Amino acid sequence: MKRLNKIAKAVGHDVEHISLKGKKIGFCIGCLACQKTQQCVINDDAVEIAEKVKNADTLVFATPIYYYEMSGQMKTLLDRLNPLYPSDYKFRNVYMLSVAAEDEEFVPEKAVSGLQGWVDCFGKAEFTGSLFCGGIGDMGEASKKTEELNEAYEFGKALK
Repeated sequence: MKRLNKIAKAVGHDVEHISLKGKKIGFCIGCLACQKTQQCVINDDAVEIAEKVKNADTLVFATPIYYYEMSGQMKTLLDRLNPLYPSDYKFRNVYMLSVAAEDEEFVPEKAVSGLQGWVDCFGKAEFTGSLFCGGIGDMGEASKKTEELNEAYEFGKALK
Protein backbone atom coordinates (compact mmCIF):
# COMPACT_ATOMS: atom_id res chain seq x y z
CA MET A 1 0.00 0.00 0.00
CA LYS A 2 2.90 2.35 0.72
CA ARG A 3 4.13 2.02 -2.86
CA LEU A 4 0.66 2.63 -4.28
CA ASN A 5 0.21 5.73 -2.09
CA LYS A 6 3.58 7.08 -3.18
CA ILE A 7 2.81 6.61 -6.87
CA ALA A 8 -0.69 8.07 -6.55
CA LYS A 9 0.83 11.17 -4.91
CA ALA A 10 3.51 11.39 -7.60
CA VAL A 11 0.90 11.50 -10.37
CA GLY A 12 -1.04 14.29 -8.66
CA HIS A 13 -3.55 12.68 -6.32
CA ASP A 14 -4.09 13.90 -2.78
CA VAL A 15 -3.83 10.71 -0.74
CA GLU A 16 -5.06 9.92 2.74
CA HIS A 17 -4.26 6.48 4.07
CA ILE A 18 -6.76 5.17 6.62
CA SER A 19 -5.82 1.96 8.38
CA LEU A 20 -8.51 0.01 10.18
CA LYS A 21 -5.91 -1.40 12.56
CA GLY A 22 -6.75 -0.25 16.05
CA LYS A 23 -10.02 1.39 15.01
CA LYS A 24 -13.21 0.74 16.92
CA ILE A 25 -15.83 -0.17 14.33
CA GLY A 26 -18.95 -1.87 15.64
CA PHE A 27 -21.28 -4.04 13.63
CA CYS A 28 -24.22 -2.45 11.82
CA ILE A 29 -27.40 -3.11 13.81
CA GLY A 30 -29.69 -2.81 10.78
CA CYS A 31 -31.89 -0.07 12.24
CA LEU A 32 -31.81 1.91 8.95
CA ALA A 33 -32.08 5.22 10.83
CA CYS A 34 -29.13 6.36 8.69
CA GLN A 35 -31.29 6.24 5.58
CA LYS A 36 -33.28 9.20 6.95
CA THR A 37 -30.59 11.04 8.90
CA GLN A 38 -27.45 10.13 6.89
CA GLN A 39 -25.83 9.53 10.29
CA CYS A 40 -25.17 6.26 12.07
CA VAL A 41 -26.59 5.85 15.57
CA ILE A 42 -23.37 4.11 16.64
CA ASN A 43 -20.72 6.64 17.64
CA ASP A 44 -17.35 5.05 16.88
CA ASP A 45 -14.47 5.40 14.41
CA ALA A 46 -16.68 4.41 11.45
CA VAL A 47 -18.46 7.78 11.61
CA GLU A 48 -15.28 9.75 10.89
CA ILE A 49 -14.17 7.27 8.22
CA ALA A 50 -17.57 7.48 6.51
CA GLU A 51 -17.27 11.26 6.27
CA LYS A 52 -13.85 10.93 4.63
CA VAL A 53 -15.14 8.27 2.23
CA LYS A 54 -18.11 10.48 1.35
CA ASN A 55 -15.83 13.36 0.37
CA ALA A 56 -13.20 11.37 -1.54
CA ASP A 57 -13.18 11.36 -5.34
CA THR A 58 -11.53 7.95 -5.58
CA LEU A 59 -11.48 5.04 -3.14
CA VAL A 60 -8.86 2.32 -2.95
CA PHE A 61 -9.69 -0.45 -0.50
CA ALA A 62 -6.79 -2.69 0.48
CA THR A 63 -7.24 -5.99 2.26
CA PRO A 64 -5.50 -9.21 3.01
CA ILE A 65 -7.44 -12.22 1.78
CA TYR A 66 -8.57 -14.43 4.64
CA TYR A 67 -10.27 -17.70 3.70
CA TYR A 68 -10.80 -16.39 0.15
CA GLU A 69 -12.64 -13.27 1.32
CA MET A 70 -11.90 -9.69 2.39
CA SER A 71 -10.93 -9.10 6.01
CA GLY A 72 -13.73 -8.92 8.54
CA GLN A 73 -12.74 -5.36 9.44
CA MET A 74 -13.21 -4.23 5.86
CA LYS A 75 -16.59 -5.97 5.52
CA THR A 76 -17.76 -4.44 8.80
CA LEU A 77 -16.69 -0.99 7.57
CA LEU A 78 -18.53 -1.45 4.27
CA ASP A 79 -21.69 -2.32 6.21
CA ARG A 80 -21.25 0.77 8.37
CA LEU A 81 -20.94 3.01 5.30
CA ASN A 82 -24.68 2.58 4.81
CA PRO A 83 -25.36 6.27 5.74
CA LEU A 84 -23.63 7.25 2.48
CA TYR A 85 -26.24 5.55 0.32
CA PRO A 86 -28.80 8.40 0.38
CA SER A 87 -26.12 11.12 0.60
CA ASP A 88 -24.46 13.28 -2.02
CA TYR A 89 -21.25 11.24 -1.97
CA LYS A 90 -18.36 12.36 -4.21
CA PHE A 91 -16.59 9.08 -4.96
CA ARG A 92 -16.90 7.78 -8.50
CA ASN A 93 -14.06 5.29 -8.92
CA VAL A 94 -13.52 2.42 -6.52
CA TYR A 95 -10.52 0.09 -6.61
CA MET A 96 -9.29 -2.89 -4.62
CA LEU A 97 -5.78 -3.98 -3.74
CA SER A 98 -5.51 -7.41 -2.12
CA VAL A 99 -2.75 -9.72 -0.97
CA ALA A 100 -2.66 -13.35 0.09
CA ALA A 101 -0.28 -16.18 0.79
CA GLU A 102 -1.99 -18.20 -1.94
CA ASP A 103 -1.08 -17.23 -5.48
CA GLU A 104 -3.83 -18.76 -7.62
CA GLU A 105 -5.82 -16.41 -9.86
CA PHE A 106 -9.16 -17.31 -8.22
CA VAL A 107 -8.05 -16.35 -4.69
CA PRO A 108 -9.42 -12.75 -4.63
CA GLU A 109 -12.66 -13.46 -6.55
CA LYS A 110 -15.01 -13.50 -3.54
CA ALA A 111 -13.43 -10.38 -2.03
CA VAL A 112 -13.72 -8.54 -5.35
CA SER A 113 -17.32 -9.72 -5.67
CA GLY A 114 -18.11 -8.43 -2.18
CA LEU A 115 -16.72 -4.98 -2.94
CA GLN A 116 -18.43 -4.99 -6.35
CA GLY A 117 -21.74 -5.67 -4.57
CA TRP A 118 -21.16 -2.68 -2.30
CA VAL A 119 -20.26 -0.42 -5.24
CA ASP A 120 -23.34 -1.60 -7.16
CA CYS A 121 -25.48 0.08 -4.50
CA PHE A 122 -23.99 3.48 -5.36
CA GLY A 123 -25.32 4.49 -8.77
CA LYS A 124 -22.80 7.29 -9.38
CA ALA A 125 -19.81 5.05 -8.62
CA GLU A 126 -18.16 2.20 -10.48
CA PHE A 127 -15.80 -0.59 -9.56
CA THR A 128 -12.90 0.52 -11.73
CA GLY A 129 -10.27 -2.13 -11.11
CA SER A 130 -8.36 -4.39 -8.79
CA LEU A 131 -4.86 -5.66 -8.24
CA PHE A 132 -4.12 -8.94 -6.51
CA CYS A 133 -0.64 -9.80 -5.29
CA GLY A 134 -0.41 -13.43 -4.23
CA GLY A 135 2.42 -15.41 -2.74
CA ILE A 136 2.93 -12.95 0.11
CA GLY A 137 2.84 -14.66 3.46
CA ASP A 138 5.14 -12.72 5.76
CA MET A 139 5.54 -9.12 6.91
CA GLY A 140 7.95 -7.25 4.66
CA GLU A 141 7.87 -9.91 1.97
CA ALA A 142 6.09 -7.63 -0.53
CA SER A 143 9.07 -5.26 -0.61
CA LYS A 144 11.14 -8.07 -2.16
CA LYS A 145 8.64 -8.88 -4.95
CA THR A 146 9.87 -6.88 -7.93
CA GLU A 147 7.10 -7.93 -10.32
CA GLU A 148 4.37 -7.13 -7.79
CA LEU A 149 5.97 -3.77 -6.99
CA ASN A 150 5.97 -2.92 -10.68
CA GLU A 151 2.30 -3.94 -10.92
CA ALA A 152 1.49 -1.69 -7.95
CA TYR A 153 3.36 1.15 -9.65
CA GLU A 154 1.31 0.78 -12.84
CA PHE A 155 -1.90 0.37 -10.84
CA GLY A 156 -1.16 3.59 -8.94
CA LYS A 157 -0.36 5.49 -12.14
CA ALA A 158 -3.70 4.43 -13.65
CA LEU A 159 -5.91 5.59 -10.76
CA LYS A 160 -8.57 8.05 -11.89
